[in-house]
Amino acid sequence: MSTRNTDSDEVRRPVPLLDLKRQYAPLKEEIVEALAKIVDHGWFVLGQEVKDLEANIAAYSQAKHGIACASGSDALLLALMAYDIGPGDEVILPSFTFFATASAVTRLGATPVFADIDPLTYNLDPIATASLITPQTKAIIPVHLFGQTVDIHAFLALSEEHGIPIIEDAAQAIGAEWKGRRAGTMGQIGCFSFYPTKNLGGAGDGGLLTTNDEKLADKLRLLRVHGMSPRYYHPIIGINSRLDSFQAAVLNIKLPHLDRWIDMRTENADRYTSLFKNAGLDEKITLPTAGDDIRHVWNQYVVRVPDGRRDELRQFMLDVKIGCEIYYPLGLHEQECFQSIGCKLGDLTETNRAAKEVLALPIFPEMRADEQETVVARIAEFF
Repeated sequence: MSTRNTDSDEVRRPVPLLDLKRQYAPLKEEIVEALAKIVDHGWFVLGQEVKDLEANIAAYSQAKHGIACASGSDALLLALMAYDIGPGDEVILPSFTFFATASAVTRLGATPVFADIDPLTYNLDPIATASLITPQTKAIIPVHLFGQTVDIHAFLALSEEHGIPIIEDAAQAIGAEWKGRRAGTMGQIGCFSFYPTKNLGGAGDGGLLTTNDEKLADKLRLLRVHGMSPRYYHPIIGINSRLDSFQAAVLNIKLPHLDRWIDMRTENADRYTSLFKNAGLDEKITLPTAGDDIRHVWNQYVVRVPDGRRDELRQFMLDVKIGCEIYYPLGLHEQECFQSIGCKLGDLTETNRAAKEVLALPIFPEMRADEQETVVARIAEFF
């Protein structure tokens, strides 16, 4: 195994997990100008900028309708509310995902049913999902984790067979594709997050739903404003989940750059893979892969560290100031807050194994090649 001299000053430099300042610096003047226009016109919530964003994201995602909301978490909640999901209902989802996927279910009094994942993609396993369907199953939420779409064909077949809607959690996967179809538009509703760390991130919280169903779109628009239409009249109970114009303006400026940033992330992923293999580290860690006919957008570059050494490697990396993170250290079925609410569990063997082995490395678009070389050299030093 060979790598560069690990005593050089270059290799000793710190590498951040993410550096948003590099992305915002060239856009700063354009963003400031757009925000100033909002201050001048005074339409701060659901303004024209929001309407433009809804149209722009819908077009980008190949959907008929875009409905902006306050966060990706609210997008999931609104999607479930649109199907009147509540007590007595079950929703199948992965345990290996961010907390919001399950919390949206429990907030409505429904029961999350945790299914296992595919060990290569970390995405919800359709076979495991099929085994958990009951007459109480009212929705399936496949998560396009780390920027790679699920095997959507299998889930659409389940949806058609059982009459169960597919709500796509595409929070990490805007622009990702399965056989040319964009994430968030293959099921009945797609849910996106614009949290700052996402591939298309705002300067704060924000979210959006996509759908090709006009009636669903109308209901989602109603639900996000307290179920109010016309003003002060409420035919249904909704929530307050309105996107502000500032966030929409920032996202409208950033959206035209998204495909270029995805290409940069892909180049970084390919470079990592080459560097790791050249250093012989693919024998020490398991590298991520992209499935066939998939456009992986690389929200995360996640490796597996076997033999119980993941936590040791993570601490080593943090000690030498190399950014890294564990997504996720626990399956949701292990979280304390879910222990007393009657969750249902499938066989979660792969979920439990992934939680003990995964480690995400820096892959932001503006990351330099020498920084990636430093990351690989440090991991080589550890082993």
